[in-house]
Amino acid sequence: MSLRIVVCVKYVPDATGDRHFAEDLTVDRDDVDGLLSELDEYAVEQALQIAEDADDAEITVLTVGPEDAKDALRKALSMGADKAVHVEDDDLHGTDALGTSLVLAKALEHVGYDLVISGMASTDGGMGVVPAMLAERLGVPQVTLLSEVKVEDGKVTGRRDGDAASEQLEAALPAVVSVTDQSGEARYPSFKGIMAAKKKPVQSLDLSDLGIEADEVGLDGAWTAVDEAAERPARTAGTIVKDEGEGGKQLAEFLAGQKFI
Repeated sequence: MSLRIVVCVKYVPDATGDRHFAEDLTVDRDDVDGLLSELDEYAVEQALQIAEDADDAEITVLTVGPEDAKDALRKALSMGADKAVHVEDDDLHGTDALGTSLVLAKALEHVGYDLVISGMASTDGGMGVVPAMLAERLGVPQVTLLSEVKVEDGKVTGRRDGDAASEQLEAALPAVVSVTDQSGEARYPSFKGIMAAKKKPVQSLDLSDLGIEADEVGLDGAWTAVDEAAERPARTAGTIVKDEGEGGKQLAEFLAGQKFI
């Protein structure tokens, strides 16, 4: 039986762009280019490596987002994934991490899975909690923040590196794992892969397909809220310390005054 791998990916605003908030204090996605979250590229890469070592495996990439989120799916497909699922619905606007985990869980139950892989966090929100929430909703084990991952004999195993030690972890499939940016560089899509991606299937789903009510997601269904936001202040000129024998002392006083030491 084929190993069903599903990689959860996110379409995020380009971190190098000039990002702004809209009137409802959500990110103004129309004002900046979007792309596949860099941390999710590591998840796609690990899925591809697992599939290469398996006798029979199929990789599906799954995202929740606006119409342009298909660009993130196409990037993952061009890297080598087999097919994609896109959950798109106007009522999803403003959905928080808890709501996102609900939508992903329902979508995973809809398409079927043995192993779910995600990046350690998204590069826009940076919360890193969705994999754990997802595992809880699905009622399966979670093995998170792995820098190495393998699948064999119906189990997923991996290494989690900490500041002082590394742990070897394992869980029976089905399971949810997340991988860090230390798990291995993601491959670049080849020209052949880019052309092949255009012919790979992308299934579209909305909330009604997943049996989710509009008030369970979106801004109204969010358990977290942004109360206010302000523009980052413009950079000011730095403080120049002239070393005339007292430079070290002046530097220490400056750092102490800023509560850095």
